[in-house]
Amino acid sequence: MTALGAVAWPPEPIRTGRLVLRESRAGDRAAFVELFASPQVRAHLGGARPREELEREVPPVPGRRPGVFVVELGGAMIGTVTIERRAAERPGHIRPEGGEAEIGYMLLPEAWGRGYAAEACTAVLEWFAGVRPGEPVLLCTQTANERSLRLAGKLGFTEVERFQEWGAEQWLGVRSPAEGTR
Repeated sequence: MTALGAVAWPPEPIRTGRLVLRESRAGDRAAFVELFASPQVRAHLGGARPREELEREVPPVPGRRPGVFVVELGGAMIGTVTIERRAAERPGHIRPEGGEAEIGYMLLPEAWGRGYAAEACTAVLEWFAGVRPGEPVLLCTQTANERSLRLAGKLGFTEVERFQEWGAEQWLGVRSPAEGTR
């Protein structure tokens, strides 16, 4: 049993037209450090962390837990997509008890603007719909993150509410399992 419920983890790699979504490997460590050290990637996610700190703290195989997919392009990691349970104590829920599935993603800046985030998130949402049929998924982003808001709409998320968290206004959307990309 995982945080996703009775879902076998890791799944077989998911292949899209251009990408592979898979479990993390030791060779992904440098890309994980880059994701968390990048001011561009972390602009709407709490800010970049010092590279020296990350080099000390990131484990040899980072991100190896249920719900974390590495996004691979041409054999190299370009980012991550996660689908995990939203903590009940955080604001932003569609059920009073919380614990809904929530999708998130981070891509290295050199991968931006090419549709990889949409392709990877669509694949993970389809996978999740197959293993947890009928379960809605949340997506939360800062309202200041216009690119993420556009992607949320493209993926079929509709706004549920806005609230303050982490010192910024947050947008919460939900995607019902019957909705697809637009």
